[in-house]
Amino acid sequence: MQGDEELILRLTSKATKDAAFKELLTLYKERLYWHIRKIVVSHDDTDDVLQNTFIKVYKNIHSFKGESKLFSWIYRIATNEAFSHLKRHSKLKSIGSQELQDHTIDNLEADVYFEGDEIQLKLQKAIATLPQKQKLVFNMRYFDDLKYSEMSEILETSEGALKASYHIAVKKIESYLTSD
Repeated sequence: MQGDEELILRLTSKATKDAAFKELLTLYKERLYWHIRKIVVSHDDTDDVLQNTFIKVYKNIHSFKGESKLFSWIYRIATNEAFSHLKRHSKLKSIGSQELQDHTIDNLEADVYFEGDEIQLKLQKAIATLPQKQKLVFNMRYFDDLKYSEMSEILETSEGALKASYHIAVKKIESYLTSD
């Protein structure tokens, strides 16, 4: 947290804000990219959401209260931006966000940025069948290797609820992968 406090001081000072923001980008850009990518799936959409996330962080750093870790606060912004993006796109196409997600997953094989094999594609399709919250919890725990305490801070949900969501998600994914 000491590093957070020092970085926040530099981010909120006009004299050091730009340099501190570049450091923040270096620290979190890749992790946030992959977190967002797991939600919106498309590389181009991920870049847009990531950019919007960092714009919000830059404009609103002064409102960060320090009640959580800086990364947790940024992660929450990225998550909300990703879900907002999906909602906007589903409204534009007049379809539900789950239907949009399914369509995106179906097009994953054609995505030049997708480097996964057949097994990874099947896993992504299994994850896409999950309800939004289970999908998010699964990705954060399985891929991002976040502790339940960190997830609880980011999602503002109890650790018990997160453990239950993860367990249910794992069972659904196992069922999807073994059915054929």
